Amino acid sequence: MFSSLRSRLWLSYAFVITIALGIVAIVLFVFLIRNPLLSRQTQERLRTAQSLITSNPRDFIDNPDSLERLTRTYEVRVLVFNSARELVFDSNPNDPGLPFPRRNLLGRNSQVTMDASGNPWLYTSSRMQNGRLLVVAAPRPRVPLLNIFTDELLLPILEGGLIALLLSLVLAFALSRWVADPLQQVVVAARNYPKGSEEMKPVSPRGPREVQDLTRAFNSMVKRVNSTQRSQRDFVANVSHELKTPLTSVQGFAQAILDGTADTPEARKQAAQIIYNEAGRMHRMALDLLDLARFEAGTADLKMSSVDMGPLLRGVIEKFALQAQKAGVNLQVDVPSDLPLLIGDGDRLAQVFTNLVDNALKYTPTKGHVTLSAANVGNEMELSITDTGEGVPDEALPHLFDRFYQVDPSRAGGEKHGAGLGLAIVQEITQAHGGRISVRSQAGHGTTFVIHLPLAA
Repeated sequence: MFSSLRSRLWLSYAFVITIALGIVAIVLFVFLIRNPLLSRQTQERLRTAQSLITSNPRDFIDNPDSLERLTRTYEVRVLVFNSARELVFDSNPNDPGLPFPRRNLLGRNSQVTMDASGNPWLYTSSRMQNGRLLVVAAPRPRVPLLNIFTDELLLPILEGGLIALLLSLVLAFALSRWVADPLQQVVVAARNYPKGSEEMKPVSPRGPREVQDLTRAFNSMVKRVNSTQRSQRDFVANVSHELKTPLTSVQGFAQAILDGTADTPEARKQAAQIIYNEAGRMHRMALDLLDLARFEAGTADLKMSSVDMGPLLRGVIEKFALQAQKAGVNLQVDVPSDLPLLIGDGDRLAQVFTNLVDNALKYTPTKGHVTLSAANVGNEMELSITDTGEGVPDEALPHLFDRFYQVDPSRAGGEKHGAGLGLAIVQEITQAHGGRISVRSQAGHGTTFVIHLPLAA
């Protein structure tokens, strides 16, 4: 019955409220035991008698008949102490003696004292004009506890407690709903996700701050899951698209060899060459995908050692010297001779700059410039690859490092751009070395990739 959070919260609130009401009832009960109705009536008689005596002390202290009538009327005992705390007058001398009143620290109108026989008395005291102390006392009434409870406590506790309990239960129900309903909303959203191919809408944060934080965390998680699923769908679609063209070529030319369409040695050689090229293209894409998977999983095998970036960067430039000459592009390197060492995988770092320089050459027109430069910036090495090509549109910049992303696959014949995995691999290798990569570009004014790598300690 009380398995849900809402019912448990409601029961907890109701239990706490019941305990609080019980404590209040106990406190009232103790108060009434110490100060029941008869005691309050006795205190009122004491104060009245005291007021009469202090207003006309000679009419009572010096007049035994008047004092006797007063003590009988109000059922009190009158005592007078001098400044030496000696008893000089007692209206009931045959009763057990009462001590000198103690100082009233709490400012009470009446206090309790014990007589010589150990019986409790209620008394009130006041100073007279002649320096004497007037004490008016009466035996403290004894009332059975059950009578106190039934006469003075039961009815108000029942009435007030019932009203308070009903109001508190309503408040507890509202509080439990305030806490539990947003959580239930999150539970329903989690159960209904995923539902078909549509993406779930964010859950509106409600309730206490902690529940709102949980709802926001759930929305953030759903957003990441949606993004991951979109990436997976895009990945599958892109891989299928990239494999479709080479597979179609392989299948077509293999069929031509099988059915005799390629009936000359030259035709068969051409078909075999195309099949070989397309198979190599698929093999390279498979290796790139495997590299990406390893880097994202953190299992890439990096052979870390001291790397001298000067010779490495000059070697990359030399590799592309002939390609740049054929393309009519001026390939330059600006690397100081005193570059410090880096700790990294030399082969992987060479792969980074090979990929970036290759991209720069592809997009730089004849008589353009591609520059590879390096410099020390604080405790980092800054390496940049700048070209004077056509640049990248602003809307494409945030997606350059996404897998299979191509700014415009149609403008360079597809093969020139590859499968769109190069920059994604470059970013993964850079991050695996504790570095970061950024890009800035302006359409028609070229592109610059900047890599920051930490220097060796």
